[in-house]
Amino acid sequence: MLHNKRSFAPAGTGTVGGQWVALSMAGLGLLLLQLFAIFAFSTCGGYSGGLRLSVDCVNKTDSDLSIDIAFAYPFRLHQVTFEVPTCEGKEREKLALTGDSSSSAEFFVTVAVFAFLYSLAATVVYIFFQNKYRENNRGPLIDFIVTVVFSFLWLVGSSAWAKGLSDVKVATDPKEVLLLMSACKQPSNKCMAVHSPVMSSLNTSVVFGFLNFILWAGNIWFVFKETGWHSSGQRYLPDPMEKHSSSYNQGRYNQDSYGSGGGYSQQESLGPASDEFGQQSSGPASFSNPI
Repeated sequence: MLHNKRSFAPAGTGTVGGQWVALSMAGLGLLLLQLFAIFAFSTCGGYSGGLRLSVDCVNKTDSDLSIDIAFAYPFRLHQVTFEVPTCEGKEREKLALTGDSSSSAEFFVTVAVFAFLYSLAATVVYIFFQNKYRENNRGPLIDFIVTVVFSFLWLVGSSAWAKGLSDVKVATDPKEVLLLMSACKQPSNKCMAVHSPVMSSLNTSVVFGFLNFILWAGNIWFVFKETGWHSSGQRYLPDPMEKHSSSYNQGRYNQDSYGSGGGYSQQESLGPASDEFGQQSSGPASFSNPI
């Protein structure tokens, strides 16, 4: 979560102004995570909807033109019951919707709530306990692990809720509900849907779920840069330009050493030769003196 402080930090953050800009951008990133989590669990956990059906019997006194069926989060549809006419006198039958998507819906909302709470706690730690966060590299490591876990949970939760929402749409489809009524199986009776449930907010919750996954997964790299693993990997990574420069300097050093050593040995080899030559030339001079 605290990963935004480096991903948004410009150069020169050592100054007071640079640190303030980095802090502001990091807070903005954490605020986005909180807002997206709020949108995810509010659009799903706060949903309530319904549909209305009508059954027009041959005997008009047995008809019911306004059958309301309401359902809401956590979408235990098998517990949603309603009464419909049988078109056989005043007798009515009690029916229930089919399916149960409570597990996927509750898991999705739980992930969103905990993601929001962690983002909120991370904001407090980043603003007021920055030194404690960086102490012994423990804070970045915990942040990295939690970010990876939440990325995985958002992917699983969003996928499961997308499947659960598909089941909810099928179970609350007016055409499917009409098939449950015995009166609608008789051609003489007219059954129709007055209005269908509105699922736009539930569709939005799925979208926000996958957006949260993209945000958390995309920030794994920035969290990893805060850990010691990233810095240690860069420390032992050889630089090609530096390696090329060192090899070039080593070659220059060897040439200079060879050149200076060669010149010195030449002078040493010439020294004794000139001395011997001088002794040979002085020999005859000393020999001719007695004569």
